[in-house]
Amino acid sequence: MKHSRDLPQFYLTAPAPCPYLDTKLERKVFTHLVGARAPVDNNALTLCGFRRSQNIAYRPACEDCNACVSVRVLVNEFSAGRSFRRNLKLNSDVVAHLRPPEPTGEQYGLFRAYLDARHTDGGMADMSVLDFAAMIEDTAVDTRIIEYRQAPVDAGGKRSGTRPLVAVSLVDILSDGLSMVYSFFDPELTSRGLGTFMILDHIERTRALGLPHLYLGYWVKQSAKMAYKARFQPQEQLGASGWMRARVPGKR
Repeated sequence: MKHSRDLPQFYLTAPAPCPYLDTKLERKVFTHLVGARAPVDNNALTLCGFRRSQNIAYRPACEDCNACVSVRVLVNEFSAGRSFRRNLKLNSDVVAHLRPPEPTGEQYGLFRAYLDARHTDGGMADMSVLDFAAMIEDTAVDTRIIEYRQAPVDAGGKRSGTRPLVAVSLVDILSDGLSMVYSFFDPELTSRGLGTFMILDHIERTRALGLPHLYLGYWVKQSAKMAYKARFQPQEQLGASGWMRARVPGKR
């Protein structure tokens, strides 16, 4: 019989301003991912709509709102439409490198530039290099860093030299798919659509592993900053009856 000490212990945060809906307050239920059971617990909790941050698994537990919906892409049925194919062509010079979860100064510099350009009022805006290191390396589950580098072009139009870091993704490997924990990119390369490119790359990585799902975290219908997740179809949403196939508005 399983002893209570083997089961995760859950806690509830105090109310705080919602980062997605201005008029709402958010609360989260969370637990610690520690010890040998951490990978098993992370798999089970992800299926229940939890997300991971360092050694914490959490999900919204708001009293009067259920706007945050967990979504996952059905990668075996995914087919890149015209706009996605254009994105892949535009970023054909970007090469991905799979790394262990070890932070570097180069990664932090890109992370800092990304936050300063796009999320100055977010909860991560004041993260120091030590905070960044903890985000990457404080994990008891199977985690990887994917670095994306672009080949520079010389005056003659030839690609040469050191490949600059243009994007980074922190990803968990689960029993049924990949979960994108956090991603960031060079804010000066917005026209390249690197956020979209990283998701497309993760879809192919998930498929290559023979796994069915790419977890994208929470989608909030009323939040413009979450709208991009609706573009990746087909996908499933987690509701009261479990994971259900859902068609949400979005272009590919």
